[in-house]
Formats: sequence, C-alpha cells, structure tokens
Amino acid sequence: MKRTGILNAELSGALATLGHTDLLMVVDAGFPIPRSAHRVDLAIAENLPDLRTVLGLIADELVVEGVVRAEDVTTNNPRLDEWIQGRFTDAEFSTRSHADMLGELAQQAKVIVRTGAFEPWGNIGLFCGVDVPRWFGGDGVIAPDYYASKL
Repeated sequence: MKRTGILNAELSGALATLGHTDLLMVVDAGFPIPRSAHRVDLAIAENLPDLRTVLGLIADELVVEGVVRAEDVTTNNPRLDEWIQGRFTDAEFSTRSHADMLGELAQQAKVIVRTGAFEPWGNIGLFCGVDVPRWFGGDGVIAPDYYASKL
C-alpha cells in the first residue's frame, strides 16, 4: 500500500504522466470538461472534495512553475486568489478571461481534475515545471539565466 501522498489511483497515475510545461486543471463541480480531455472526476457531493484540499495535495506532488486563473478571481474571489498565491509561492501567475478558461485553456489541458467545489471561478490551471536544483545543480552544469534565481 502506498504510504503517503495521493491515494486515488486514477489521479496518482494521471499526475505521473505530466512533464515540463504540461497543463493540469483543477476545476469546480460545474466546469464543462471537454469530451476529449483526460478527466479525473473526484466530485462526491457539494464541496466534497473542496478545491483547496485537492490543489494542496497536488501541489505537494508536482513542481508548478505557472498558475493561471480567470481574471474574475483577482477581483471577485480575492480570498481564493490570496490562498493560491500563498500555496504556489514559486510560480508565475497569469490571468485569462473566464471564457478562455472554459474553452481554449480546457482544450490545452493534458489532465482535468473535477472537484466537488461550489466556488465562484474555482478553476485553476497549473503548468508543470522542473525541480531546478535537481536538474541544474550538478558539477559543471550551467543553468540558463531564467533558472538562475531558483538555484
């Protein structure tokens, strides 16, 4: 039996498929997931599981270099935005229109994880990164300028 981390076999397996720059979305209960997406449906009931719990568990397992959320989050759900920025402190943040989150971004996602969240604009995109010290910290390896601050 697995000792720690995410125990859900489908989610754990989906996370293992992700590589550098891949997009994973963690979405609310009402998100229109494209038929073609790799869908991991965790929703059981209203707010079970909630968005923050799922994001936190995923954050413990992935290197996240970018976070994207709807523009509305920053103005209309500032507590969620504050929580996300506190949880993904090493990531670069960006916003997209709500329509882009539901459409274009969802089409680009390699994996979409549906939660039971009933939270306005509770749809967050995570771009996978690399563990910079592990990849570029070896003897004789020179890290590119864009990673130098993470060594």
